This record gives sequence, structure tokens and C-alpha cells, in this order.
Amino acid sequence: MSRNSITTNLLSAGVMLALSSTAAAGMSNAPSTFGMFPSDVASAQAFSIFSSSANAVYYNPAALAQDGRGQLTGAILHGEPDLGYKDAVGGPARSGRITDEPSQQLILGLKADASDLLTTGHPIYLALMLGSEEYGREMLGFSSQTSDSGQYLTYGRNPLFLNVGAATPIWRGIDFGAAINITLNNKADLDSQLELNGETRQEVLNVSAETVYRPNVGFNVALGETFCPDGCFLDRMSAAVAFRGHSQTETSVDATPVVNGLIPGGLPLRVANVIEGYQPDIYSVGLRYDMGRARLAFTGEFQQWSDLGDEFSSDTIKDQGMLEFKDTFVPRVGLEFDFTDALMLTTGVAFEESPLDSDVSPDVNYLDADKVVIGVGLSATFKNPPLLAWPLTVDLAYQYQQLDERRFDIVTTNTASSGTPTSLKTDGDVNVFSGSVTLKF
Repeated sequence: MSRNSITTNLLSAGVMLALSSTAAAGMSNAPSTFGMFPSDVASAQAFSIFSSSANAVYYNPAALAQDGRGQLTGAILHGEPDLGYKDAVGGPARSGRITDEPSQQLILGLKADASDLLTTGHPIYLALMLGSEEYGREMLGFSSQTSDSGQYLTYGRNPLFLNVGAATPIWRGIDFGAAINITLNNKADLDSQLELNGETRQEVLNVSAETVYRPNVGFNVALGETFCPDGCFLDRMSAAVAFRGHSQTETSVDATPVVNGLIPGGLPLRVANVIEGYQPDIYSVGLRYDMGRARLAFTGEFQQWSDLGDEFSSDTIKDQGMLEFKDTFVPRVGLEFDFTDALMLTTGVAFEESPLDSDVSPDVNYLDADKVVIGVGLSATFKNPPLLAWPLTVDLAYQYQQLDERRFDIVTTNTASSGTPTSLKTDGDVNVFSGSVTLKF
């Protein structure tokens, strides 16, 4: 082995120490990819902008004011992608899986009436949401990498998310709410001495995290109460608008390995602004019509993904991919139907256009496709559960995502690539299961 090869291997080992991790993270997160609570999963997020539960702090904080009861919710979510490829050109047929890594979320939500905090008695509602991967066993795991066989943009394990917010009525039928989405920017500094056999000595590792805050704001409008308080055809209709600011989780690593006999002064290495997860600016508008036992909702989302290309320009791992992203519009339609006052069916459908505008992204090799999302769920409320003084609601939901077929060219400078075809067609589906228990008080 040459002297340069030994040096390269030892320095790579030092950087890998600082970047060691247990999970792969997509550019999105579980609440936006699948939904947060079973009601979001079942309706394909069509009703999310109107939800009065704690998840409102993520989708539309103003909706917290629609129900004055406090709530404590525990939810789990399991997303199972089965995404594969086949050779897009002639010759021997080759196919395989690109990813089947599940997303497993534990989600906790708390909503409370905080009106007593004000001497005026004006209604104000507070809520908190917390979610972590692998059912709480993995809070901040991530990996950022290039790939010689292709990697999906929005699937994979998802980093920790935290949202807090508040809402209050402001005028006749109009509610306003605001929340913050909290993410972490992490920094690691590693100093060490590397021996020629690969062992390290005198390691010093410092890790710090800086909180980053992004805004979520929204309005809810009961159209009848606002525009015709004496009653009119608008009484059964409500509207909502919301803005969710972009957020991302970043990590930067500084390593200064000293190789005795080769680099006694140390060689500074910097891996800067590694983007582990990304959520674009999202502008949402929704309209809900109450038909008595049934409710119908239409929601449209404008997602500003085009900014992600600029973010990747400062990512020292993904910057070589020449990635291009486009803004997208996502339509969602949902239906709720009450079988009884204690049992409700929710269903919904959405079409999500892929924001990835590039069919070629050398070395990074991101993959994505348009998809149809269909969900269904049941909600059962027990008004007098044993041992509890308050009603208990149990929700179960299933969601199916079908990805369209799409062709990509795989380009890699890795001479020891995995043998994946250089031109391939991708498709697949995702099965999502979600359940929650909510105590209302």
C-alpha cells in the first residue's frame, strides 16, 4: 500500500469516528410524509388543517381554539416502504430493492386550556408535540451519504421533531394561532492522534447543539359566524389558511487528526452543513363543509421545494450532485362520517407531485416519483371508560402510497460500485399503520 493510501485511510477513519451514526434520514419528516396522528394518516392530511388536537401546532395552530377541552395523546406510527428498481435498458433483466427501511415514530401530544393565566379570562390554548424515531429509542440518529445505487429523497428514518404553540379567538368566528418548530444544528470537533495501524490516541471530542426556531401560523374562519351571524348558507362552512416555515437539521464536523511520522502538525478536515432533514415552506388553504353526520374537506398545499437546491450548495456531501428541485402543489380531499356519536370513519386521498426535477444527480443519485396517497381509519370514543373520569378515544388508521414508475440514470465515480444498472426504472409502494389513545379532559 502506498504512503498516500495509508494517509487517506487513516484520515477517513478519523472523520468516520466523528460522523458515526445509526440511521438514514430522508429530506422530509414523518408528519409531512405520512401524517402525525391517525386522523392525519387516514385523511391523507386533508383534515389536518382543521384538527383541534395537539397536532394543530404543526399543521395549523389556530385550530386549537376550535375545542376548549384539554387533551393528552400518545401515538405510534409505522411506515413500511418497499421501493425497488428494474433495468431500464435491454439485456439481462436485473431488479432489486433500493430501500425497505421502516420509519417508526413515537409521538406525544399535550393540549391545555390556559385561559386562567390571564386576568381578562380571554380564551387561550397551548399545545406541545414531540416525536422521535424507533418508538423513542432513537432521538437524533442520522446519516448523510452519497450513493452508487440510488437513494430515496423522502423515505428513511426521521429525526426528532418538537413543536409548541398557542391559539386564541380574535373576532367573530376568526381564530389565530402561532407555533414554533424546533430543530437542532449540531457541531462536533474531533482532535486525535492516529497510528499507522489505524488506532487512535489522545482523542478529544466536543459536541454541541444549537436550537433553531421556525414559525407556523394560521387562521381559522367559521364563515357563517363571521359574515352572517344571523344565519345563512355559510353556516356549515369553515375555512383555514396556514403557513409552515421551512426547517432543516444540520450537522457540521471539524476533525484535526495528527498522524505520527506523516502529518505531525495535523490536517484540518471539515464537513460543513450536512443537511440531515428538510421541510420546505408550505402554504396551505382548506375548506370544510359540515353535512351533519358527514364532513367533507378540501386542502391545497403549495410546497416551496425549489429553495433546497440552494441549501445543498453548501452541503459538503451532497454539493456534487447538481440537484434541481421544483415547487409543487398537493391537492387533498377527505371525508369523515359518523356511524354513531361514538364511532367515526375517516378516509382521504391526495396526489403528491415529486419535487425532484433531476433525473441525474451524479454520486448523490437521489430518487423520487409522483405518488397517490389513500388512507382510511376508525375513531372510537368511550365516554365512561373503566377507572377514568374523562372520555377516552382510540384511533386506528392505514395509509397506502403508490409511487409512479420513473426512469433515472445512475452516475457514480466509485469504481467499486454495487452493480446497480446505470439506467433504471423505479417504482414501489408504502404501507403505513398508525394508532393513538387520547384522553380528553
